[in-house]
Amino acid sequence: MQIGMVGLGRMGANMTERLRRGRHDVIGYDRDPKVSQVASLSELVAKLAAPRTVWLMVPSGDATEQSVKEVADLLESGDLIVDGGNSNFRDSMRRGAEVAERGLLFVDAGTSGGIWGLEIGYCLMAGGSDEAFARIEPALKTLAPEGGYAHVGPVGAGHFTKMVHNGIEYAMLEAYGEGFEILEASEFQLDLHEIARLWNRGSVVRSWLLELAERAFAKDPRLSGLRGYVEDSGEGRWTVLEAINESVPAPAIVLSLFARFASRQDDSFAMKVIAALRNEFGGHAVKTE
Repeated sequence: MQIGMVGLGRMGANMTERLRRGRHDVIGYDRDPKVSQVASLSELVAKLAAPRTVWLMVPSGDATEQSVKEVADLLESGDLIVDGGNSNFRDSMRRGAEVAERGLLFVDAGTSGGIWGLEIGYCLMAGGSDEAFARIEPALKTLAPEGGYAHVGPVGAGHFTKMVHNGIEYAMLEAYGEGFEILEASEFQLDLHEIARLWNRGSVVRSWLLELAERAFAKDPRLSGLRGYVEDSGEGRWTVLEAINESVPAPAIVLSLFARFASRQDDSFAMKVIAALRNEFGGHAVKTE
């Protein structure tokens, strides 16, 4: 099928390449003229045959908002917009309703796979109408490994599913991080790379993430070249907010998000308060600057 890909960064460029390997006709646009095939969105749309499909791989928030509006202004009734970024599902529901008023189709495609997706495929969670899903399914088949895509529900369901996926990812990463820190801090001179390798052979905690830990420890056995500073993409926060909205207890995901916040503090004021109070009520020793 023919697709216009908007956003040729790390994910968009690799997805474009995988689609082309699958014999799809992909025309790419990026604000960086060095990687863009066309000079503008209008030129991109002009090169697409009706009914058109435009797939957005741009940062969530304002960038996606503006891209959807600009593309929608250029398309015609029956054309399809796919948002493959990490948009908030409520924004996707609103955008889908807005473009539907113009006769446009909309799919929110939660996309997981990162830098490995080019070779092993992407996990794709698509939200949209049956008609819209059927239109984009040939591309999904090419992008995903076998069984790696699904129509999970109406518009918004794709990004909702991906949001929860990322919330789970936060908790899994935190559990691995805590476990390896306990190993690293022990009295034993443990080979963390060997343990990661071992656990990946038949243990109940084996996973692709643990395979990546095995690779990381092979490169740097004590991760001495890294600073323990971890950002969050926003989807963990959204997952926590939805858990609150639905009164669903999610302590592991909540604490994993807060642990990321703590990682960014060189000297936590909260910890200073705790240290001061322990010194006041119990005479416990404190460290001064």
